[in-house]
Amino acid sequence: MGHSQAEKAASRERVLRMAARKIRAEGVSRPGIAELMKEAGLTHGGFYKHFSSREDLISQAVTEALAEGTAKMERAARKNEKEPRTGLIDAYLGKRHRDAPATGCALVTLGAAAGRGDEGFKEAYEKQVRSYLDLIAGLGEDSEEARSEAMLTLSALVGATLMSRAVADSGLSDELLTTVADQLKRQAAPAPAPVPAA
Repeated sequence: MGHSQAEKAASRERVLRMAARKIRAEGVSRPGIAELMKEAGLTHGGFYKHFSSREDLISQAVTEALAEGTAKMERAARKNEKEPRTGLIDAYLGKRHRDAPATGCALVTLGAAAGRGDEGFKEAYEKQVRSYLDLIAGLGEDSEEARSEAMLTLSALVGATLMSRAVADSGLSDELLTTVADQLKRQAAPAPAPVPAA
């Protein structure tokens, strides 16, 4: 790849990363071409060297924003080697994740837009949902209930984070995170061994 081609690829990647970050923080309707190009240190006119339209950029940025979450979820689970599911729950329902939507899970920000989006948008969202379900189901003991438990866990993680960001009362926001985290960890805890009969 020539020098100018490498620069072009790097510029395109920079715009894409910025758009993915903005989409996670503000949704798909907000980022404008001029704003993104300015933040990337590029001219508005240079946009069409990289993308055919705003829709093209948004579509690619949505895919990137969603896909970045899997690696973050895996890292969160690995932080607690003995109880990876607990590590994931603590990271996802932590204040740090709540307060940083631009770097957080795109499932939270993009759910409503995906529901109204085109087939490609829905497929990208679905792919990420399936990826998270597989990841979460694989963290517990192998059982017939693993997938349904993963669905419940993922729904609670996304829903609690969404509501914690949406409410005005910071106390309620904190309570949503801690209560749902506690309930999920209680559900994930192994059942106590039966006490032998005397």
